[in-house]
Amino acid sequence: MITVTKTFLPPIAEYQAILQRAWDKQWMTNRGELVLELEDKLKNYLQVPHLTCTNNGTVPLQIALELFGREGEVITTPFSYVATTASIVWQHCTPVFVDIHPEYLTIDETKIEAAITLKTTAILATHVFGNPCAVEKIDRIAKKHNLKVVYDAAHCFGVTYKGQSLLNYGDVSTLSFHATKLFHTGEGGCWVANNKEISDSMYYSHNFGHYKPEQYFGVGINAKMSELQAAMGLAVLPYINSIIEERKQIYETYNLLINFDEINNISIRKDTKWNYSYYPIILKSEEVLKLLMSKLSEKQISTRRYFYPSLNTLNYVIYKEMKISEDISKRILCLPIYNGLTGKEIELIVSVINDLKY
Repeated sequence: MITVTKTFLPPIAEYQAILQRAWDKQWMTNRGELVLELEDKLKNYLQVPHLTCTNNGTVPLQIALELFGREGEVITTPFSYVATTASIVWQHCTPVFVDIHPEYLTIDETKIEAAITLKTTAILATHVFGNPCAVEKIDRIAKKHNLKVVYDAAHCFGVTYKGQSLLNYGDVSTLSFHATKLFHTGEGGCWVANNKEISDSMYYSHNFGHYKPEQYFGVGINAKMSELQAAMGLAVLPYINSIIEERKQIYETYNLLINFDEINNISIRKDTKWNYSYYPIILKSEEVLKLLMSKLSEKQISTRRYFYPSLNTLNYVIYKEMKISEDISKRILCLPIYNGLTGKEIELIVSVINDLKY
């Protein structure tokens, strides 16, 4: 079976050696030394000012929306993983969808201002597949209308834009450290805040609101990362550059071998140093997509309709037509890409794609 993704696992002895430190201290959670070390190393690697690790990648979105959404309208993208929209609804805010750019697949910044009302409190946009949104234009819109900007940057580990971390744009960026991601802690995530006041507010919120052991800043939840998760992150991080480089080679091999006469792939925004987190292709129609999935499945090759369906069609939001997102979501398919995918396996995948009768 060729899976669509596969978790990178460091040598188990290296993980165990790091984990032994937590065992020796008998400190498994509540921001032990492994979590603190991981945060310092991630801030250094990603070149960001304020970073806090969490127990998953969704809860930072919820915390940001609790602080900034204020049960108002949140302008967002219909083309993302369901967690983006679900977090808005979960925090009693109203998602207001704006269609996407047909090449970059990120929120179409030219349509944002028309969606702003007196009830708008924030913009929540996704750097889809690690492809940057039009961050400068979104920043200008937000400042003009006094809105906060939160980026769902789940796919953005290591991505830079115009020479700096993509995570330095917006008020808050959230990352996922799920086991399927480039960098992972088994399950986990983090947020990056670009000023200390926001960072402090989110920090208190992720730890039950604690200011001191017996004092509270305000309401909060438990979003803390455990030492077991942090140990995995510390074991994976030394390999991250080689992980990205190997995926780049896989991506370039696909590009070299696939016949693009009837297929498109996404355009990465100019001035981006990308991380090759996914390999999406866009087919001519949903019928062709389903046929290709079937043919690949016959060869024990797994793919994923990432992202489908368009989020404006979910049964818990008010439907409004998003022509581009609805069209793309029906025709986009992510091919296998992970460390350890062999040249022969890539050739097999490509042979099925190129032999398909369109």
